[in-house]
Amino acid sequence: MPDTAPLRITGTDLGCIDVVHAARQPAPVELDEKALKRAERAYEIARDSGAKRAVYGRTTGVGANRHAVVDQEAADQHGLRLLRSHAGGSGERLPDDVVRGALLVRLNQLAAGGSGVHPRLLRALQAALDADALPSVHARGALGTGDLTTLAEIALTLAGELPYAGRALDPVPISPGDALAFISSNAVTLTQSVLAWYDLRQLLRASHAVTALSYCALGGSPEAYAAAVHEARPHPGSVACAAAMRRLLGLDEDAPAGRRLQDPFGLRAYPQVHGPALDAADTLERVLTIDINAAAENPLIDIAREQIHHHGQFSTAPLALALDGLRAALHHAAELSAARLSDLVEPDLTKLTPFLASGPAGSSGIMILEYVAHDALAQLRHAAAPVTLGTAVISRGLEDHASFSTHAARSSAAAADAYRTVLACELIGAVRALRQSGAPLPPAPVSRAFAAAADRLPYIAEDHTLSNEIAAAEQLLAELATY
Repeated sequence: MPDTAPLRITGTDLGCIDVVHAARQPAPVELDEKALKRAERAYEIARDSGAKRAVYGRTTGVGANRHAVVDQEAADQHGLRLLRSHAGGSGERLPDDVVRGALLVRLNQLAAGGSGVHPRLLRALQAALDADALPSVHARGALGTGDLTTLAEIALTLAGELPYAGRALDPVPISPGDALAFISSNAVTLTQSVLAWYDLRQLLRASHAVTALSYCALGGSPEAYAAAVHEARPHPGSVACAAAMRRLLGLDEDAPAGRRLQDPFGLRAYPQVHGPALDAADTLERVLTIDINAAAENPLIDIAREQIHHHGQFSTAPLALALDGLRAALHHAAELSAARLSDLVEPDLTKLTPFLASGPAGSSGIMILEYVAHDALAQLRHAAAPVTLGTAVISRGLEDHASFSTHAARSSAAAADAYRTVLACELIGAVRALRQSGAPLPPAPVSRAFAAAADRLPYIAEDHTLSNEIAAAEQLLAELATY
């Protein structure tokens, strides 16, 4: 049974896993009363400060209009005008899980008490999550300096000016200072990044089981995973990867010599290549955890000092760089998976038929899987291109840097999709090779992984269409990640 207990929102301790679960499985949320009072106090400070000094976006325009003072007679409509002018997104509609996660992340950030929005907006986000009432939001319009278009669309939906995608809620008023305070966030980009991080981390874990199956099919050498080897060069990810392989294969820390003096790199260098991807995923999680709990609005309402600070916390350079690093490391890991697939169809390494074919001479077996895997690998290679090498100068030259973290998040989701296919092709090859060889498996988790894969992947000896098996193998990877 799914857990339907409310997710408590405090503004300080939301985890990446919390965001994933809430985004992909609607659940009620509980807003912490202390957080609500904190938000209310920030609103009061922001309101009172606006009567005493210039406050960006509240008493002034935004961007290059920062020196334009808002006419007090028209101040009541300033917030709505700002939202309407910024709700100019385009492109496809964001998926429900992204919108749902963005509502949650934005609620948690507002609960941190740095925005100064009216507390009723927190209640409105809570109500939307409880009812699974999702705004219809365009995907395009962000540069990594704030999800201005998407959050403006969400705010106008809450205000009743734009339609919900499905179930609708009663509109809530927008106070004059609410507009910039609400949209000054990267909540959508953060959600996209969290979902990509989760999928990639799951696939990286599944790779351990898939590689263990390939290791057994290829008669790999355990020396490459010996504890002593990795203690001599203790990069955390590599150490963890080697330990995972020893556990899956039932190896002792002091491994015996293998049947080959040197295995192909796909087995021998697996911890050294896969480990950096594990490290990069951990780095990304740390960055995301900070940002989904951050009061990063510009200006920041400092409750403790009852001050307002103008700043550049909207920049997501740490996130963009972490995403770029993970995709670069992932590409190396995927290259090794494709290399192991090539090893699995090579008779000199498996002692089996070329391409693991069965049937008349000239049968192709799983030859086509190399084409599919390298097609996916090429897609991953394009997705791994760093977004942080570009920039933008906008708003009459005032805003002269952009991290493009939004594009890094999109590329990371595309990379996950491609990597899933590469791993699935290797999995099919490893399982087929083990079936044909009848090689005994050690009494270790790799045996359970093989049983699960053999149960889901049919064994058809003669040449046949492999599309359904690729799809089944892709779905199986989530389960293999738990072994």
